[in-house]
Amino acid sequence: MEPTPRIQRLRESILLAQGEIKSNVESELLWGRSWLASAAEPWHIIRRGRATADVLRGLTPEIGPDELLVARYSSRSLTEQEQAELEHWRKDASRAANAVHGQRAHMAIDYEKLLRLGLRGIREQIANYRQNLDLTVPQDMEKDAFYRACLIALDGLRDFSYHYADHAEKLARTTSDPARQAELQEIAAICRRVPEEPARTFHEALQCIHLVTFALCAGQLMLLFQLGRPDRYLLPYYERDLAAGRLTRAQAQELIDCLCLMLSAYTPRGLAVGFMIGGRDGSGRDISNELTRLFLESIPHTRLSYPGIGLCWNEETPPDITQRACELLAEGLTHPALFNDDVISRGMANAGLPPAEACLYQHSTCVEITPVASSNVYVASPYINLVQLLHDLLGVPSLNAARQTLTGGGALPTATGEQVAGPAFASFEELLRAYDAHLAEVIRRAVIDENTCQMTRYYHGGWPLLSCFVNDCLARGRDIDQGGARHNWVEPSFVGLANLVDALTVIRQYVFEEQSMTLAELAEKLRQNYEGREDLRLKLLHQAPKYGNDDDMVDELAVRITQSIVRHVRQHRTYLGGAYHPGFFCWIMHEQLGRVTTASPDGRLAGAALGDGSGPAQGRERRGPTAAILSSTKWDHTPMLGGIAVNLKFTRSGRQADFVDGLRSLVETFMRRGGFELQVNVVDRDTLLAAQAHPEQYRDLVVRIGGYSDYFVGLSPQMQAEIIQRTEHGSP
Repeated sequence: MEPTPRIQRLRESILLAQGEIKSNVESELLWGRSWLASAAEPWHIIRRGRATADVLRGLTPEIGPDELLVARYSSRSLTEQEQAELEHWRKDASRAANAVHGQRAHMAIDYEKLLRLGLRGIREQIANYRQNLDLTVPQDMEKDAFYRACLIALDGLRDFSYHYADHAEKLARTTSDPARQAELQEIAAICRRVPEEPARTFHEALQCIHLVTFALCAGQLMLLFQLGRPDRYLLPYYERDLAAGRLTRAQAQELIDCLCLMLSAYTPRGLAVGFMIGGRDGSGRDISNELTRLFLESIPHTRLSYPGIGLCWNEETPPDITQRACELLAEGLTHPALFNDDVISRGMANAGLPPAEACLYQHSTCVEITPVASSNVYVASPYINLVQLLHDLLGVPSLNAARQTLTGGGALPTATGEQVAGPAFASFEELLRAYDAHLAEVIRRAVIDENTCQMTRYYHGGWPLLSCFVNDCLARGRDIDQGGARHNWVEPSFVGLANLVDALTVIRQYVFEEQSMTLAELAEKLRQNYEGREDLRLKLLHQAPKYGNDDDMVDELAVRITQSIVRHVRQHRTYLGGAYHPGFFCWIMHEQLGRVTTASPDGRLAGAALGDGSGPAQGRERRGPTAAILSSTKWDHTPMLGGIAVNLKFTRSGRQADFVDGLRSLVETFMRRGGFELQVNVVDRDTLLAAQAHPEQYRDLVVRIGGYSDYFVGLSPQMQAEIIQRTEHGSP
């Protein structure tokens, strides 16, 4: 099935507009106005609910000429007066508000509840909870204020939808195209119904989830809400419409394509947003269905960096779905990412989730795992540079110590880059013990920082609109920022595992076994960026064994390091009482952290990117992709709910006829060995070099980065170089 002309036009218009998304400028202005106007309100949470409602009521509706699903940022520019008002808010008025830190969004709400109840049904739930309150009891007073804030925000969301209905009706009256007039009238009718009322049709359901997802972004000044498992919660509407003759498979495909394109219409470049398909239900039965296949087909139809589609693979995944996923990757498309459904569900169960919830997870937004419908999880909080921790022990300073540990949500930076001990250790084991102790201390500091973030949100935050769609906020009468969600864990992400393992391998061999140099001598070469000793650097880079080549002596260090991280992380609890769960994905942080990291013992030069995930570092697979996945699956991926990304890159030119079959075999081997997530780039080095030279000709060239996909020509020169440097395999 080919994309319709409408989808081709929408895709081209969105691609042309990339980089020009207005984002939340209008939203920020409206929020500031509301916040200043509500200064006399005694309840902080009600001020925040009112601000969300005022933003949604004030947003300028805009509908493009081919759109069947509506709601996105307006393309209008602020007037001079509005711009001055916004600048006053940013520079002066907003500074009076209390600080609110920590990760936001990166989650999927309870879409099934939204579609089943509509906003009216959620209001009824709130009314039932409120009637049991005694407002002379302080705790009940707080609950009532929260519920009132929720109702205010829900009314703003309803009015936002009605404004789009009004705008669609206005456009219908002015168009001369009868077909488009009918489409606009249908859009208006749908927006009059959903999300206020329960969805009845497939089209209504799609419009409902899109409009509410966008409203959560625009109305709360945040991005990156995910769509959860649409092939599950949309299936009843699809099947009913097919049976009633209201919908054909081709029409459903076009609507799905529209939904996928709208994610790119309002999400700026360099981020990640998407959903997951396939996988098992709580009883262990694979639930892949016709919608799973239609969502897969949206990938070649849209061919953009968003949405990031994750296929949840297990042994019962239908063979045609696995085959089609591999065919798409072989064509050079970067989606779907392939997730191990059994490994992740087992990790969720080990984290305390019952079977019905453990199978409902979301990659949020790259490969970080959060529970659908019940999440207040901070992902990538913080990023921790594993190589710099080794440098601390060797007395090797960073190029910028303040940037060595970064968070995804605004936490205070953990201080690293200081010298912890001298570079003299009596044995390799003593060095490893010192590293383990330093790692534990850095994790402890990171926990304090992240818990401080949760504290700021507990006292100064509040998202009443979001809380309406997250279990168990309404039942507990508590906002998501005050612990209302069912799950409140934090996921620190550790960057540079492969570089650390390779560096430790060099130290073990050349310093402690062969004794051809001392730690002090090596540390000096690192501080000097191997100046005048390129021969030594090349020796360490090419002659020392490397992680990713199925060498047990090397890979054992990865096992040891990952086990240490899990052990240390599990000792801590969040401010809201949740656990800490580690991950090893990096988004773009392998390049950013590498940029401020001195040369390392593995032969990497100062400023070069660190490894792009949990697989071997760039260009170091010497024994092919099979050896790479064998190495990267020797350690237990199950506890790593913070996400694992293993990248493989293949050349497109000269591929054999059995390439797809070979890729599928490689994927299944990775999964059966307990691999967490696998992502594939099929692109030639020559193509990447041509894109560097002539970016205007390759504006839709999408590549896999460190857990997500992005446009190659929009990447920094350093990131482009990192992608090119990756080992390019000829065949699986």
